[in-house]
Amino acid sequence: MKLKHSFPLILIVVLFGCNTNRVTQLKDYNTYLSAEFDKTELLSSAQIWTNKLETAPNQFPYLTKRANSYTQLFNATGDIGYLKKAEEDLVKAIEITNGIYASHLKSLAINYISQHRFKEALELLKKAEANGEKLNGTKKMLFDVHLELGNYIAAEAYLKQIKNTSDFDYLIRLAKWEDHNGNLDEAIVTMEKAALIAEASKLKGTMQWSYTNLADFYGHAGEIEKSYNFYLKALKLDPNDAYAKKGIAWILFSHEKNSEEALNILDHISTYFKAPDYDLLKSEIAGYINDKKLKSTALASYQKAVENKYYGDMYNTYNIMVYTEDMLLPKQAIEIAMQEVENRPTPQSYDLLAWSYFKNGDVEKANAIIEDYVDGATSEPEVLYHIAEIYKAVGKMDKVKALKGELVASLYELGPTMEQKIKQL
Repeated sequence: MKLKHSFPLILIVVLFGCNTNRVTQLKDYNTYLSAEFDKTELLSSAQIWTNKLETAPNQFPYLTKRANSYTQLFNATGDIGYLKKAEEDLVKAIEITNGIYASHLKSLAINYISQHRFKEALELLKKAEANGEKLNGTKKMLFDVHLELGNYIAAEAYLKQIKNTSDFDYLIRLAKWEDHNGNLDEAIVTMEKAALIAEASKLKGTMQWSYTNLADFYGHAGEIEKSYNFYLKALKLDPNDAYAKKGIAWILFSHEKNSEEALNILDHISTYFKAPDYDLLKSEIAGYINDKKLKSTALASYQKAVENKYYGDMYNTYNIMVYTEDMLLPKQAIEIAMQEVENRPTPQSYDLLAWSYFKNGDVEKANAIIEDYVDGATSEPEVLYHIAEIYKAVGKMDKVKALKGELVASLYELGPTMEQKIKQL
């Protein structure tokens, strides 16, 4: 009888324990999963400028207007074809005008940044800087590109030149800089200030961008409920914000271990937004729940997508991880990683090169790259995990022990598939 009476209490405790991590509620976001995406208006806008260009093909303002419509279509659908069409129009506009307008150069630079063609973007921005038109805006973009390229001294110099603590554009860049330097708390404070300015402006796109970035920052800081609420705020502004939905899917998967619901959200996103990395997240979740069929299907879908030549080097980072972790083809990974280091010589790129050599069995070379270019240069959890594994292989167990504590604290960001790997360090 004693056992019979105690069992319901035990059951209640167990059930309660299972739900202590829950922050999401289906009712909060379910309406956004049934919202139908309609790109008719965006397509119509592009067609208007196409019609005008048919009657006046050398009217460069029409080209830049259509490029803007194509860029909006890319942002809304993830279809790389629209980004390439925008590039074509901007290149033609610059040719027609002999590159005399800095605004055209900057628009093409933004396009190249989206394509991860950072060095080409930098060359365009140097020309725009020499032009002198709206110079402060050019300097903001130069900060962005130098940060992406790992030119941190130059990035900091431009950040100082654009300093204005009441300016949204300055604050979001300061937040990025603080995050880069590992000052996450300060990055959040700064981004909160930027969000207040965005809200005062009532510009929907600016507010939405602020909310998703704050959601990311709070997630990195382990404040999952705040992260979730900011993703919801972004969705309230735009029910088709695929990035915000993906963020909620990650919370469901990594924090709540609700893989089924996370996959439901990703399936919904894939009905209107096409980005290969969403397939990789499906693959990761499938691996966690040991669904081999889904994992194989998701990986195949990713590989087919990135065969599109339009992607260029945009998915190098993902391809390296697929070759090292899933396909076990480290030599191919080394080739791509060397290209990525050439394109973007950051600590993260060198880490991928080191990891590729490590997976190919060249532990000493991997260790040398880590020591020369990576250790102490970034606090990205995935990079720290790679450092720990490589140091473990060469017997630097004191350093591994120090890294392990940081990795345990970053489990949410790394995801549940990494938990066992970190325990085994």
